[in-house]
Amino acid sequence: MIRVEDVHKHFGGVHAVNGATLEIAEGSITGLIGPNGAGKTTLFNVIAGAFPPTSGRVWLADEDITGLKPHELFAKGVLRTFQIAHEFSTLTVLENLMMVPGGQTGEDLIGAWFRGRQIREEERRVREKAEGVIDFLNMGHVATELAGNLSGGQKKLLELGRTMMVDARIVFLDEVGAGVNRTLLNTIGDAILRLNQERGYTFCMIEHDMDFISRLCNPVIVMAEGTVLTEGTAEEVKSNEQVIEAYLGTGLKNKPGKQPAPTAAETTGA
Repeated sequence: MIRVEDVHKHFGGVHAVNGATLEIAEGSITGLIGPNGAGKTTLFNVIAGAFPPTSGRVWLADEDITGLKPHELFAKGVLRTFQIAHEFSTLTVLENLMMVPGGQTGEDLIGAWFRGRQIREEERRVREKAEGVIDFLNMGHVATELAGNLSGGQKKLLELGRTMMVDARIVFLDEVGAGVNRTLLNTIGDAILRLNQERGYTFCMIEHDMDFISRLCNPVIVMAEGTVLTEGTAEEVKSNEQVIEAYLGTGLKNKPGKQPAPTAAETTGA
């Protein structure tokens, strides 16, 4: 689905992404982990069009999407969420969902004046879809609540719901579990799995909660110092000496017996 080829992103003398190469398979839930400063979010921003790469290419299937803007990628089904939710705080949950589909007739001044019947029909269809998303995510109890009044976890769930309002091909989730209580995190995880298994969504997610990663992701890609360190199952990367070295600053060599893999607590926030 996505192929990243030798991508570099420099900010002056800082090489935030330094020759990253990876692939995200269609239909997968791919995890992207690594210590702070590894370049994960910067790589997301390059793929999603927020930053142009200094060099390298990004491909969506067989199409070169390097340097395309976020709205252009949105039209191609490449969507992302953010570490800090970007809800429209003065709109309700239902309204936040309804505003997502692009090209609605009412957005055009002439359409708003002269195509009232068409606008009403479009709005009916969009509302029905939004109500279906709310049911899917079990958010009916907050459907008419202003989004600004939601908890952090509910806002993350709403962001996931907004990706369901269009025909997403791949969704990039940036720390969807950050600041979310365990109950809501399980709800978000269930929704991601259902979208993947029932609707064929492809996901790539940055996350620090290794229990969450282990539950959802295969494969898991590890970044360090701006490049890809290794890739494998969650269990494989947790026991990989290079990964332990990157997270904890100490490997297995010259140790009296095998050292334990980093725990969820040790990797949280790393």
